[in-house]
Amino acid sequence: MVTNRRSFLMSSAAAGAFVAAGGSLFARQDARVQMAARPAPEKKLHVLVMGGTAFLGPHCVEQLLARGHKVTLFNRGKTNPGLFPDLEKLVGDRRNDVTALEGRKFDAVLDTNGYFPRFVKTPLEVLKANIGHYVFVSTVSVYARMGEIDLDESSELLEISADDAEKAADSGNIGMNYGPLKVACERAAEELMPGKVTVVRPGLIVGPDDPTDRFTYWPARVAEGGEVLAPGKPEWEIQIVDVRDVAGFCVLALEKQLAGTFNVDGLDAPVPMGTVLDACVEVSKNDAKLTWVDHAFLAEHDVHAWRDLPAWFPPAEGKDRVASVSCKKAIDAGLTFLPIQETVRGALEFHRKRPEGQKPRWTLTREREAEVLKAWAERK
Repeated sequence: MVTNRRSFLMSSAAAGAFVAAGGSLFARQDARVQMAARPAPEKKLHVLVMGGTAFLGPHCVEQLLARGHKVTLFNRGKTNPGLFPDLEKLVGDRRNDVTALEGRKFDAVLDTNGYFPRFVKTPLEVLKANIGHYVFVSTVSVYARMGEIDLDESSELLEISADDAEKAADSGNIGMNYGPLKVACERAAEELMPGKVTVVRPGLIVGPDDPTDRFTYWPARVAEGGEVLAPGKPEWEIQIVDVRDVAGFCVLALEKQLAGTFNVDGLDAPVPMGTVLDACVEVSKNDAKLTWVDHAFLAEHDVHAWRDLPAWFPPAEGKDRVASVSCKKAIDAGLTFLPIQETVRGALEFHRKRPEGQKPRWTLTREREAEVLKAWAERK
């Protein structure tokens, strides 16, 4: 089965949403380095972070703390409860128990894990009179025409009926409605706090603490050395964004109270797959040798983009470029990017420090890779 970019983003995001990240291993050091170059904030904020204990959340918290802000967490206390022992933690459930938020005042709220519009409305109805700004992390999967190039924030969005959104919330099942539900969440936030909402639409978030293996395969595989199956053509692009860059923009949006919607993907533009894999070789410093294999040949041998070789997809028939989103608006507002080598290094270090029981979810085994490389060599 060949999966398109939207399906991959929806399935991986839905999976990652409910997988504990195991703690933020590198965020504090990275946050200090990243934040040092940015001018000090005009005002120190008290920020309520909803979630904050898995993947993107801890990086946001670390960067807020590195900037001198005060952080309070609101979550169920079930995912990585030992993180941030020195922070105030409000325990509740955005679905049906927000009593811990009653009467509380914050300068701003950062919501990293809203998936159903009702569960965005429930805490906001309590908080809206007592907060100045709200940053909501959405997704580029909201766009109706993901196959196009350089989609911007005004591009057509997916839709879901109010009844279907309510049914999804009742069941807790996102299914294939990840994008449409995020659209409904964005609108729910703007409805309750008009003009005081930042919608951040990330693409494929990768790097340290990523529990989904949707990019980590490449740094980990190249680090093993030997002949590495590289898909398609080195000039074909992929679009990924480092989790620390997304966190940095969320913090920027809070500090500047940016209003509106921003695509946050990377790098400055889609990056060639060859550049990504060369960075993996550079970071690994080993004998890894890349062998580029035609994508049609891979399909013939039941090796498919996204499913077996993640974070990569060939251009559509007759096209030279992959589907992409434009991040010009966010870049103009201050979005910055770590070098691709740092993204690779962060993902590889996280992979190497995983607990023994946390197995990577590679679908292409080394044995299968060797078989395909042998067949390619014989055909050549």
